[in-house]
Amino acid sequence: MAKAVDVPVADVIPRSPIGKTRLFFSRHWHRGAPGQPTPDWVLRFCYGMWLAAFAFKLVGSSWDMSWHFMWLRDDLAPPHLINTVGTVIIVVLVAIHSYTGLGADKTSLRLMQIGLLTFLVAAPLDVINHRVNGLDLTAWSPSHMMLYLGTGIMQAGVLLGWLRLSPPGRFRTGVLLALWAFFLENTFFPNGQQEYGILGLRAWERGAPEAEPSLLSFAANQIGHPVDRTAILHFTMPIPEWVYPLWGIGVMALILALARHTLGRRWSASFVALAYIAYRAVMWPLLLGLGFPVSTIPFYLLFVGLAVDLAFTMGHGVVRAGAGALLVTAFGYGALWAQSQFRPWVLGDAHTESAPPVAYWTAGVALVAVFVLWATAGPVTRRWTARRVAA
Repeated sequence: MAKAVDVPVADVIPRSPIGKTRLFFSRHWHRGAPGQPTPDWVLRFCYGMWLAAFAFKLVGSSWDMSWHFMWLRDDLAPPHLINTVGTVIIVVLVAIHSYTGLGADKTSLRLMQIGLLTFLVAAPLDVINHRVNGLDLTAWSPSHMMLYLGTGIMQAGVLLGWLRLSPPGRFRTGVLLALWAFFLENTFFPNGQQEYGILGLRAWERGAPEAEPSLLSFAANQIGHPVDRTAILHFTMPIPEWVYPLWGIGVMALILALARHTLGRRWSASFVALAYIAYRAVMWPLLLGLGFPVSTIPFYLLFVGLAVDLAFTMGHGVVRAGAGALLVTAFGYGALWAQSQFRPWVLGDAHTESAPPVAYWTAGVALVAVFVLWATAGPVTRRWTARRVAA
């Protein structure tokens, strides 16, 4: 495994991305095995482009979720085109890593390649799925899950590559925090189904539907129903109420615990959660201003991050896992319940919601699952690391 290397003082690195691209291809475009010594500026430039690619995909996917609660699917819709820009950048980056061996070791490169391949296979499958089955709004469909999985594997490869190759310092920490925020967003994304869906349902109930009539008719015809509450409920809220809290609290807690472990700084899990919530809070008025449907915002995630950070101050191993499970369940479910009460407390009988419907009996499941997975993560990781070193 090769770390980043310094550039000779005589070399002047251009400040513009175009200049850096020209310099890279003139000096470093030659075949090499993964793990080649990488100049520091090349490493920073490369991973900066990864951040740009993920940013395009983030904006595109966020708009895409809102778009499909308003209009029928369109393969050439602007959100898809924005997402495609990010995908094209990623294809170029993976090709560069693969050919030159710079900026990635063997394991991180394999993850990038597998993730990209999974995504590229899932994309046409999703198009075929819509052609055959018509409207497929649920974010939890197999073709959609393959898209998230492919993106997540890519992001895991980028995280691993940056962790192993970047030199210590604030810049390393900042990029790592951003990468974890992107990873959190990609994993959380399917929960947007319920966050947009509940507001879409309430909008229809108060006589101001957000979706165009043709979309509502199409969705109703798929289940052989008139455009009534049953059809709208099937269109907006097809996911069981137990899914949202288990995914939004249990799974996100484990991701935030990994982020806290790799960042190694106090309150870093809270900062990752805050970065994601801040993005959602910025997108909300933008979508509203453009006339698109908006969602509830998962403010409770900040308390999940806080619970993870507090758990890291309480011992190690099983003790930390137990404290983490208790704190995550108490803080996460408590904050989610408080957020759901914002509407009746502040807005009274207004026909809207501040959080999706939640099955609170899942708190016990989350408590046990978070403890078991957190407690076993350390031993499994150490065993895998030992085998890798021995090999």
